[in-house]
Amino acid sequence: MNAQPAAASEQSDQYVLTLSCPDKQGIVHAVSSYLFMTGCNIEDSQQFGDHDTGLFFMRVHFSAESPVTVEKLRASFAAVGDSFQMDWQIHRPDQKMRIVLLVSKFGHCLNDLLFRARTGALPVEIAAVVSNHTDFAELVSSYGIPFHHIPVTKENKAQAEAQVLDLVREERVELVVLARYMQVLSDDLCKQLSGRIINIHHSFLPSFKGAKPYHQAHARGVKLIGATAHYVTADLDEGPIIEQEVERVGHEVTPSQLVAIGRDVECQALARAVKWHAEHRILLNGRRTVVFT
Repeated sequence: MNAQPAAASEQSDQYVLTLSCPDKQGIVHAVSSYLFMTGCNIEDSQQFGDHDTGLFFMRVHFSAESPVTVEKLRASFAAVGDSFQMDWQIHRPDQKMRIVLLVSKFGHCLNDLLFRARTGALPVEIAAVVSNHTDFAELVSSYGIPFHHIPVTKENKAQAEAQVLDLVREERVELVVLARYMQVLSDDLCKQLSGRIINIHHSFLPSFKGAKPYHQAHARGVKLIGATAHYVTADLDEGPIIEQEVERVGHEVTPSQLVAIGRDVECQALARAVKWHAEHRILLNGRRTVVFT
C-alpha cells in the first residue's frame, strides 16, 4: 500500500476493481504494482482462490487523485487484465447503480427497497417500477418514481418482456430486481439479463411448491423460516445464490404469523443482495457466487 495522509485519502476519488481469472502466481503482485505505479492507494483488498474451479477472485477498493480518471484506469489496466486472462471491471462507488424493480401483488419487498433507497441505506437509484398490476402505483408515485403498468397474459408475454427490455435500455439500467414478481421469465429474457437480475423466494423450495407455501410449512411443523436471494437463470429458482436468511419459529406460531415472519426475512435477504451487487461485491463462480462482504 502507498502511505498517504488520511486527509488526502478522504479527498481522493474512490474506485473499486473486481476481477476473476485462472489462479496462478503473481496476480496480487501485478495488481498492487499497477496501482502503485499509477499513484493509487489501496484502501481495502479481498481475494479468494477456489481450488475446486481453479479460479482466483479479487476485489480492491482504492483511491486516486486527479488527473487519474476511471476511463484512464480502464485503458491502462487492460494490459494487466489481458496478461492474466482476467474478467475485470473498474467502477466508481460514489455513482449509484440504476435499478428497476418488478413487482406483482405482494408489496413488502417493494416498500422495503423504496424506503432503503430513499434513506441512503442502498447505494442505488430506482429508475422505475414495473408491475403487471396497478396495486402499488400510488405508493411508487409518492416516492416520485415512474410506475409502468405492463399487464402479462399468455398471449402478450413476449411483448410484455420486450417492453421491460426496452425500459432497461432506455433508462441505462444496470440491475433488475424481482421484488416478488410472480411471473416466470422466458429463457431469452434470462439470457439477455444474465448476471443483472436478482430474485427472492422462500427457501422452502422445492419442498413446498405451489400456493400458500407458509401454510404448507405450518402443516409440516417447520422450525425455520427462510428466504433466498439469487441471480435469475433459465432454471427456475436455481440460479447462483447470493444471500439467505432464516428465522427460528416455535410450535405456537400460526400460519398468518409465519407469513409475516417470512415477509421480514425476504426483505432482509433481498436488500442485502441488492446492496452487495450495487457495491460490486459479488463475483460469479459458475453456478455459485463469491461474495466479499
